[in-house]
Amino acid sequence: MLCFSSSQKSRRLQRLSPFAAALLGSFAFAEDATTTLDPVLITDEHPQEVADGPVQGYLATRSATASKTDSDIRDIPQSIDVVPAQVLDDLNATRLDRALDFAGGVARQNNFGGLTFLNYSVRGFTTGELYKNGFAVNRGSYSAPDASVIERIEVLKGPAASLYGRGDPGGMINIVSKRPQAQAFSELKTSTGSWDRYRSSLDVNTPLSDDGSLLSRVNLAVEDNDSFRDYVGNRRQIVSPSLSWQLSSDTRLLIDSEFSHTESVFDRGIPAVNGELGSVRRSTFLGEPNDGEISNANQTLDLALEHYLNDAWRLRLANHYTQGTLRGDSSEPQQLIGETVTRFYRQRNFEWNDSITQTELHGSFDTGAWQHQTLFGLEYENYRNSQKYPQSETSLDYGQDIYSPVYGRPKPAIVKPNDFHEHTESYALNVQDQIAFTERLRGLAGVRLEHFEQTSLNRASGLRLEQEKDVATPRAGLLYQLTPQVGVFANASTSFRPNSIGNQGQVFKPEKGVGYESGLKLDLFDGRLGGTVALFHIDKENVLTTDANGDSVAAGKARSQGLDLQFSGQLSDAVRIIGAYAYIDAQVTEGDAAIPDGSDLLGIARHSGSVLAVYEFQEGALRGSDFGAAANYVGDRSGQAGSDFELPAYSTVDLLAHYRASDEVTLGLNLNNLFDRKYYERAYNSTWVMPGDPRNISLSLTLSL
Repeated sequence: MLCFSSSQKSRRLQRLSPFAAALLGSFAFAEDATTTLDPVLITDEHPQEVADGPVQGYLATRSATASKTDSDIRDIPQSIDVVPAQVLDDLNATRLDRALDFAGGVARQNNFGGLTFLNYSVRGFTTGELYKNGFAVNRGSYSAPDASVIERIEVLKGPAASLYGRGDPGGMINIVSKRPQAQAFSELKTSTGSWDRYRSSLDVNTPLSDDGSLLSRVNLAVEDNDSFRDYVGNRRQIVSPSLSWQLSSDTRLLIDSEFSHTESVFDRGIPAVNGELGSVRRSTFLGEPNDGEISNANQTLDLALEHYLNDAWRLRLANHYTQGTLRGDSSEPQQLIGETVTRFYRQRNFEWNDSITQTELHGSFDTGAWQHQTLFGLEYENYRNSQKYPQSETSLDYGQDIYSPVYGRPKPAIVKPNDFHEHTESYALNVQDQIAFTERLRGLAGVRLEHFEQTSLNRASGLRLEQEKDVATPRAGLLYQLTPQVGVFANASTSFRPNSIGNQGQVFKPEKGVGYESGLKLDLFDGRLGGTVALFHIDKENVLTTDANGDSVAAGKARSQGLDLQFSGQLSDAVRIIGAYAYIDAQVTEGDAAIPDGSDLLGIARHSGSVLAVYEFQEGALRGSDFGAAANYVGDRSGQAGSDFELPAYSTVDLLAHYRASDEVTLGLNLNNLFDRKYYERAYNSTWVMPGDPRNISLSLTLSL
C-alpha cells in the first residue's frame, strides 16, 4: 500500500491543478500524477509553476533538468540555475549568450566564426554539448538556438553524465521549449536596431478541439541583420510547430519540431598585435566578401508518448531525430606576420543526423518512512557526421593587411582534401532514486551504464579507425533543510567523453571527470527571492596532450575549483531581479610543452558577475510599463591556451524600458553598452579575437492579437 505524508499529499495536489489546466501540455517530467485528470478551470492569474512551463517573473521554483522529474529546486542536492524567457524578453535578446551571463560561471568560447553557439564553458570546462527538452541537439553544427522557441534555460552545474551520458564535467545547458497551453493567444513582436538589424516573431497558441484535448502552438521568427563589423551580417528563418494530444485520461502524445535556416558571413574577428589589442579597428574584416555566406539548415522532430499505469507509475517513450547541413566558403586568417595575416581558403560541406530513443519508467513508493521517486531508463543513440572541408595551403600571398585590407585576390588552389566521416552508437541504462528520508533530509543517487562504439573514416586516405568502451558514471547527493529558508547540500558526480581518434590511428581512453560540490539553497523574503551558493572542485583526466616525440597521448589533466552563486526573484510586486557571480580557478595540472602545467584554461575569468533589475509600475497611467538596467563584468582571462596572451577585463551597462500603451500594445527600448566600452568578448587564439558590440540601440513593438 502506498503511503504519503500530509505534506507530500499537499504537493501532489498542487501539481495536479496546473497539469489539468494545461491538459498535460508540458514535457513528461512530472513527479507524480493521478490516473484520472478532469479538466479544471484555473482563475488564478498566476497558476502553479511546473517544470516545463512558463515562469512568472524571474524566479523559477521547479526544474526537471537535474533529475528528469518535476522537482522543487530546493529539494535537488545539486546547483541548477534557471534563466526564464522573461529575461530574454526584457533584454530583447535573440540568442542564448546574453541570458547565460545570469547563470553564474558560464563563459563564451569559440563560436565557429559567428555561425553557431558551438562552445561554451561551465565552471571552467569548455564543451559543445547543448540539450533541448532533455535531448542532445548540438552533436553536429546546430545553429544558435533562437529566443522565439525558449521558455526557460536551465544550467545544471557539475558532471551530468549519470543522466545524460557523454559530456564535459563542468555542467550542461538544457533549453526548455515553448509548449502548447490551454488558453488561446497570439503575440507578434517586431524590432529594429543599430546597423540595420530587423526582426519579427510570431507566437500562435490554438486549442484544436472543444474539450481542450488537442492543443497546438507555432512559433515563427525572421531576421535580417547587418553588423558593426565590415561586410558581416546574417539572415535567419525559423518555424517551430508543436502539438499536445491527450489521447485519454491516462495517455498523452507530444510532438515538437523545428525548422531553421541561417545564412551568415564567416568571421574570425581581428588579431592582437604583439600580444596587445586595440591597434586594429574593431570593424575590420579579414576574410573575403566575395566568399558569400555560410548556409546552415537544421530540422528536428521529437515525439513523446506518456502513459500512466496507475497512481504511482508512469511510462514514457520518446524519440528525437535531427538532421542538418552546413555549406559555404571562407577565407580565414591564420598567423600574424608583421602587419599581414596569412590566410587559407576553405570550402565546407557538412551533413549530420542523430537519432535518440528513450524508454523511461517513473515510479513512487515507500519503504517504511522513506519515500522514493525512481527512474529506470534505456537509451539508444545513432549519430552520423560527414565533414568535407577541402582547403588551400596557408600562405602570405593570400594574406591580408590588418590596417588596410584589400579584397578580391584570386582564390588559391585546393590542395588538402579533408574528408571525414564519424559514426557513433551508444546504448545506456539509467537508474536513479530520489529519497525523502525525513521532512528535512533528502538524497539522490543514480548511475548510468553506457556502451559506445565509435568509428572514424578518413575518406581521403581510406584509413578507418574504431574504438569501443563500457563506462559507468555514478552520482550521489544529500540535502538537509536547516530552516525553512536555508538548505545545505553536497554531492559527488562523474563524467566521461570519448576522445577523438588520432590521425596516426591511435585510440585513446575517454576523458573522465569527477566533481565535488557543497553549498546552500536559499528561499528568502517569504519566498520572493531564491538562490544557490556553491563551492566546487572538478578534476578531468585523459585530456589529449603530446609526449616528447610529439605524438598525441591521453595523459593530460586539468582542475577547476571555486565558488559560484545565482539569485533571482520578485523583491516586491514592482521589482524583479536576477544576478550571478563566479570565482573560478581553472588550470592545467599535467600538460606538455605547448600547454605546460599551471596554464590557465582558455577563456576562463577568475571573477565574473552580472545583475539585471527591472521596476514595473503597478498603478496609474504607466501601469504595466517598466524600466531597468543590467550590468555585466568579466575579468582578465586567457586568450590563447599555453601562452601569456590575455583578453582584458571589461564591464558593460545596458538600459531597458517598456511602455504598455494598452493591454494589446507594448513599445520597448533597449540601449546596450551605454558607455560604449571597447571590449573583446571571446578568443580562440591571438589571431582570432572577437570584439564585443559598441553602443547600440533597438526599438520593439509587441502586439497581443
